[in-house]
This record gives sequence, C-alpha cells and structure tokens, in this order.
Amino acid sequence: MNGIGEIIREERIHKNLTQSQLAERIGVTQDSISLWEKGKRIPDTQYIIALCKVFGISADYLLGLEN
Repeated sequence: MNGIGEIIREERIHKNLTQSQLAERIGVTQDSISLWEKGKRIPDTQYIIALCKVFGISADYLLGLEN
C-alpha cells in the first residue's frame, strides 16, 4: 500500500504537472507539495479535497484506503 505522499507524486506525474503547477492549482507553495510527497507533512483536509478534485480520484484512494 502506498502512502499519501507517494500517491500525490504518482498522480501529479500522471497528470503531467510539476510541483509548482500543482501548488498553484490548489493554492499552496511548491515547498508544501514537496514536503507532502516526501512524507514529512500531511495535507490539511481542504487540500486533500482540492487534490482529489485536481486528480479526479476519491479521498479513500488518496489516503490509501482503497486501490
């Protein structure tokens, strides 16, 4: 099972987005995206929702609760 950081990275790459582009779309800094992908921080609820919308995935998938 992948952690949330790995899933964010995989989905970002799948959508052909840079960390900066993703950050701009959801209203955070590129540093925040980097920290999430490295597993050093976890996104707040509002950003989990925004990530799901950008990626077109469920929160359960993003959180590693389903495949």
